[in-house]
Amino acid sequence: MKRLKHIYLMMLVFIAPQVIAQEEPSDFEIYKNLELFELVYKTVDVSYVDQSNPGKLMKVAIDAMLNELDPYTTYIPESLIEDYKLMTTGQYGGIGALIQQQGDKVVVSDPHEGYPAQKAGLQAGDEFIEIDGKNVEELSSSEISEKLKGKPGSSLEVVVDRNGERLTKSLTREEVKLSPVPYSGMINEDVGYIKLTSFTQTAGQDVMSAFADLKSKGMKKLILDLRDNGGGLLIEAVKIVNMFVNKGEEIVSMKGREVQNNISYKASMKPTDLNIPIAVLVNGNSASASEIVSGGLQDLDRAVIVGQTSFGKGLVQRPLDLKYNAKIKVTIAKYYTPSGRCIQKLDYKNREDGNDAEALSDSLLNKFTTKNGREVIDGRGVEPEIKIDLKKYSRLTTTLVVNNVIFNFATKFRAENESIPAPKEFKITDEIYQQFTDYALAQEFTYTTASGDMMAKLKETAEDENFMTDAQAEYEALLEQFKPSKERDLKKFKTEIIEILSDEIIGRYYYRKGQISHGLIGDPFIDEAIKILNDSQRYKSILNIQE
Repeated sequence: MKRLKHIYLMMLVFIAPQVIAQEEPSDFEIYKNLELFELVYKTVDVSYVDQSNPGKLMKVAIDAMLNELDPYTTYIPESLIEDYKLMTTGQYGGIGALIQQQGDKVVVSDPHEGYPAQKAGLQAGDEFIEIDGKNVEELSSSEISEKLKGKPGSSLEVVVDRNGERLTKSLTREEVKLSPVPYSGMINEDVGYIKLTSFTQTAGQDVMSAFADLKSKGMKKLILDLRDNGGGLLIEAVKIVNMFVNKGEEIVSMKGREVQNNISYKASMKPTDLNIPIAVLVNGNSASASEIVSGGLQDLDRAVIVGQTSFGKGLVQRPLDLKYNAKIKVTIAKYYTPSGRCIQKLDYKNREDGNDAEALSDSLLNKFTTKNGREVIDGRGVEPEIKIDLKKYSRLTTTLVVNNVIFNFATKFRAENESIPAPKEFKITDEIYQQFTDYALAQEFTYTTASGDMMAKLKETAEDENFMTDAQAEYEALLEQFKPSKERDLKKFKTEIIEILSDEIIGRYYYRKGQISHGLIGDPFIDEAIKILNDSQRYKSILNIQE
């Protein structure tokens, strides 16, 4: 009973001050529902036929309640605080490696260069068998992850299986800091490239440092890559835009229900470079802070946006402390780019009960203008000036990835080859690809084609309508063309398979930096960005720059 009272009081402490301050007529409803919730919770705990798990019940109840709002308003219990810190700071105590579940085993997927896992000799593909003398073969990847994390300076011993051989590795955990800028470099003699993967606490400073380094190497044009960057801290996005716009320029503003959340963020620092031509790369996974940067530079006509329409997240969250080392991350406002538009795509407020949120109706969209008078719209994310078609992979390639055929071949390749050429020089030769083909054909995995699936549906429909008898011969002949053939399709889709296979193999030797460096070769986003940056007239025309 005392435990229930604590929970009830905690909820009142968190909610009541807001209720009192707002003086709304719904006060009675709030207190009534809180009391009813307490009674239901207590009754279940006392009377349910089986022993309940009060902590789990509370977590499920809170999650269900918040799910009625939007996906970004979330409860963070004490058990997940370290994961939350990793998202906001990029830091955690551990061995510095990504792990993944492969069926009933958990393997190292990406040891970070320079951290304990890599320094101890762990490699991608190593399967976890024991941690500190305890067998972990039955544990999930999340359970093993928790055992690998810990206080910096603490030690642990792991036993892994590598190609059938048991290896014992001793490691000392460190403070692992994942840089939000995993790679920067010169693409050619005057175009520099910065890859930004997140907006953690050092994102602004890391981009500034990378930019200064590239300038010292002769950079005259910049490509800022925000693809697959899901966002992070708003203030870090402001710092990055501030690098390229005049002091005092509004970069982003927030508007919420409460007056204190109505904030305008302006460039407060001296700009780093007001003139360098910039191309910003975005895709459908570029969200939140990525859209503040791309949308801000677009509205201020400071960069050409290249790629695909961004995710469309125009909502701002703030973490609020609860008791017992828990937090709640609450959507407190919408943000608006310099032109005054909110790029939020999905309408969570007006969705029907039980339905997914839908995109705002076209009739509700508004037009805005950039600093130079170009037209932009709200409610659709950041739309690029130069669109790049989304690359589609064949069903076979997807199957090879999902079934870890490419991953496991790279593990085998690494065990048999001590070294490979530098990332920009490495190529999958015909000999290597034949080795992969032989390996793939020896693996057991189910492979179907979309065309074959449609043919099966066609046959079923034709049989229902009694047309199949007359069309049987023609159907069988056509079906033969669509039947999946691993051997045939490994040749047919060789080019796209090589792209992914190269990336996986290079990662085994040169880690993330090597993968990014190699991936720049033949990248249509990069190629188009370079073309624009090298064509001064086209660049100025796109941004409506008047001379």
